[in-house]
Amino acid sequence: MLLDEISTLLARHARADGTCAIESVLIGREESHSPSAGLTGTAMVLIAQGAKRLALGEHTYEYGAGQYLVTSIALPVTGRFTDATPQRPGLGVCLILQPSDIAEMMLQAAPGAFPQNDIAPPAITVSDASDELLDAAVRLLRLLDQPRDRGMLAPLVKREILWRLITSEQGATVRQIGLSDSNLSHISRAVQWIRGNYREPFRVDDLAELIGMSPSAFYRNFQAATRMSPIQFQKRIRLHEARLLLAAHPKDIAHIANLVGYDSPSQFSREYRRFFGAPPSQDAVRFTARSAGGND
Repeated sequence: MLLDEISTLLARHARADGTCAIESVLIGREESHSPSAGLTGTAMVLIAQGAKRLALGEHTYEYGAGQYLVTSIALPVTGRFTDATPQRPGLGVCLILQPSDIAEMMLQAAPGAFPQNDIAPPAITVSDASDELLDAAVRLLRLLDQPRDRGMLAPLVKREILWRLITSEQGATVRQIGLSDSNLSHISRAVQWIRGNYREPFRVDDLAELIGMSPSAFYRNFQAATRMSPIQFQKRIRLHEARLLLAAHPKDIAHIANLVGYDSPSQFSREYRRFFGAPPSQDAVRFTARSAGGND
């Protein structure tokens, strides 16, 4: 079966850093259920073995073998494999989606081939992989064992995968990545602004004006794309940055709270625990032990 061959290829070529010999392709291999927090990008992730859960704010996405997830903008998420063991690790392949490639493909398609959307589609979607998509994925991964053919054929197969995604049931999310004047592009600019200014308070109306949308349209599209309000999104970015700082400076919790924009250390501790499942003081102990050479 296609999934079995994909799993075999992924297991053989998995590296600790996730990279492989094909540009814009990453391979994931996980043996535990340990959660990890980070920022998504514009990507397609296909699971070949195991199952994974991704949390964005209060919304949870679950997908397993034979399913794929698409993300269209950088969002703060927490994810973990829910079905992975050393004997049967979780295996997945990620293809980074380039806006320029999507825009070019859409320009080459027949006029009116794709419907227009008044509201930005969700920035994260999950679907079952079609046989055509799985077939293209396995042909792409076979090229890892074919260095002579890889440089010529890999771009062609990646292009086929991209077309399968653009024309799939979740194609609206993928197509929005390539539309420079789309609602999602406006939301993406807002996301970039919040990430660059996450320490500072802001008014939603002012941010809407900055990116060229009415406040009501901005709020509606931001919530549709990210599953959270702009203020909730800022909070998630603050907490992610706080955890990175805490890993480097585990003894400076109050100072870190202030650095990421919290006036109240107690509020910071409450929200940190709610998001990561443990208070910053507990993480600080763990990070200190790690830096001293201890075990988590």
